[in-house]
Amino acid sequence: MKNIVLLAIVAILIIAPLVMYNGHGEDDGFFGGSDDAGGEAIEENNPDYEIWAASPWEPPSGEIESLLFALQAAIGAIIIGYIFGYWHGGKKVNKNE
Repeated sequence: MKNIVLLAIVAILIIAPLVMYNGHGEDDGFFGGSDDAGGEAIEENNPDYEIWAASPWEPPSGEIESLLFALQAAIGAIIIGYIFGYWHGGKKVNKNE
């Protein structure tokens, strides 16, 4: 019974935002990136602000940018998973000695 209640809570937490924001996108001000929000806030509060650094390479499309971001996240997850696995395996070996 406890597992069913927890599963229902998780389902509600997943489905509620999808229902609440159905049909809304970046054009409506939803799901914008934090980089864009920070830049806009700086420009609003300081109109004399000048950008002093630029990216050396811009991805040709948003899809490639998303792919590179996902690849970066996957590599990080693999490294963290390896570290935790190594740590967990070391604890098991020490426990059996």
